[in-house]
Amino acid sequence: MNRRNRTQLGLGIVLILAAAWMIASRLVPDLNNMFAQTFTWPMWIILAGALILLIGLLVGSPGMAVPACIVAGVGGILYYYDLTGNWEEWYFWLLIPGFVGVGSLLSGLLGGTLRQEARGSLNTIFVSLVLFAIFAALVGKAEWLGPYADYLPIGLLFILGLWLILSSLFRRPRSES
Repeated sequence: MNRRNRTQLGLGIVLILAAAWMIASRLVPDLNNMFAQTFTWPMWIILAGALILLIGLLVGSPGMAVPACIVAGVGGILYYYDLTGNWEEWYFWLLIPGFVGVGSLLSGLLGGTLRQEARGSLNTIFVSLVLFAIFAALVGKAEWLGPYADYLPIGLLFILGLWLILSSLFRRPRSES
């Protein structure tokens, strides 16, 4: 599938989802009320990310998926903060490299370079999630692990180190020109 077809495919999906929402909100008017209650100021930032992605699709620039995911991800973090009132949980900002990875994956999918983008993108997402989990555990936000919560940072650091060693051993050498 060439770049233009992928762009049209993505835009078509967005338009169909918008039409589905409009039909659903007309058939079930309570959906609008439910949406209005959850639509707070951070949702405008998430919508700005969606708009950046839509503009990228319209102009045929799949690389716009990266900034779109960053903006939407920041909006998601701010939405969580606004919803919970836990503005002091700074470690959520460690997810931003993961948003870059998601944007790179999406860019590769839309631009036909998914195979080249996949490894680096997944590495970025993985490291971001591991760092997020380590710092969440260090500040005492991993209660769901019960008595093992204290061991999460140690285990994750070990896994991250092992992953870095193994990925460097099994990486194909690049041809230098």
